[in-house]
Amino acid sequence: MTVVVPLLYAVCGALVASVLALVPALHIYNVAGFIILASATLGKFMPPEMLAMFFLGLITSYSILNTIPSIFLSAPDDSTIFVVLPGQKYLLQRRGYEAVALTGIGGLGGIAVLALLTPVASILFPALRAILQPHLHWILWTVIAFMLISEWPKGSDRAPAGLARWWDGWKSLTAGLVTFTLSGLLGFILLYRSLVPVTVAYQNLLPAFVGLFAVPWILQNILSRVELPEQHIAETVDSTLGLFLRGTFAGALGGLFAAFFPVVTGGLGGFIAGHATAQRDDRLFIISQGASKVVYYVGGFLFFFVPGLHLTRGGMAWMLSSLWSSYTPQSYYTATAAVVLTGVLSFFLLLLMTRVMIKLVGKVSYRWISLGTLAVLLVIVVGMTGWGGLLICAVATGIGLVPVLWGSRRMNCMGVLLLPIALNMVGAGGVIAGWLGLVQ
Repeated sequence: MTVVVPLLYAVCGALVASVLALVPALHIYNVAGFIILASATLGKFMPPEMLAMFFLGLITSYSILNTIPSIFLSAPDDSTIFVVLPGQKYLLQRRGYEAVALTGIGGLGGIAVLALLTPVASILFPALRAILQPHLHWILWTVIAFMLISEWPKGSDRAPAGLARWWDGWKSLTAGLVTFTLSGLLGFILLYRSLVPVTVAYQNLLPAFVGLFAVPWILQNILSRVELPEQHIAETVDSTLGLFLRGTFAGALGGLFAAFFPVVTGGLGGFIAGHATAQRDDRLFIISQGASKVVYYVGGFLFFFVPGLHLTRGGMAWMLSSLWSSYTPQSYYTATAAVVLTGVLSFFLLLLMTRVMIKLVGKVSYRWISLGTLAVLLVIVVGMTGWGGLLICAVATGIGLVPVLWGSRRMNCMGVLLLPIALNMVGAGGVIAGWLGLVQ
């Protein structure tokens, strides 16, 4: 009975998240923040340890189902930005359902990896943390350098000789550097002089992420007048056991890296792991990204339960740590069981909700869906962060349009987090903020 009740709370969280995950740009961390705020204002409506299980179900289900709006509504967050490009290709080939299913299969693989790590987690991860802790600053700078350097000059070789050909090759690299720098400056402003009201400070990054990642893509869909073909509900997926294992390994590697290191997100971790494992297949890439984002979200929260580690990575763990902490192996084993149970449940919910989404896009014009999605995003931003948040979203949208218009990676928008945190890690953040006039 002592195990059944926590699992029921986790299942309830998964069912709630299966609906919330379909709302574009409504991050589950924002929902958790409202629950924590309500708990502090109205009194605790469930024991903290049961709230932890509820949050586990929320984050597990969200990490699997948030693929649906990313592919069908083109409203990605920082962890799903890489899924969108191959997913959009599948969508236009009438295979959107298959793309979503492949990410779900990768997510199940990621959950299997987390479960298999359970017997050694309390020994492996505390030792790994002790070894890496003094080196986090230069490792993060190495990640940033690799991200920027990998945006190598490229061109079509069709431009006339001279300056035009030089610009044709270097414009994407230049756009990437500009995007990273501008988003980094925006990150400094949000860190030191945010326009978001203090009462909702935990939503500080919401308008920036909506503007950087979601709105530009939706504007592109509206202006290009994309018409979706009728989607095919496949009974099988075009994959093999070898592709699944390779994709899961690469995705879990990137997801664990992102979950363990501060600031690095699942999309960036999956990108690095994809280079390390030489991925060249769309199916392999989609599976690996599905595994990466699940391991990033769920693994980052699960680290909070590992005995002897108590690593607070991600917004969910930080918010819960103010109410409750896990210290016993039993809590960790129960949490792992909750993740496995809700992960399997969420996979079947993913297939069901995808069918619902396909019916929606089949009956309503994709342009109207895009306009509706944009309206929902703006309502969420204003409702959660006020008009100051809308102004931040507008500025972030201008920055997010740079890679769209100039053909660079949208991953460079992660400078909003990477640049301020990396500079703070080496003690230069306050100095830069002073130069910018953000501190007195």
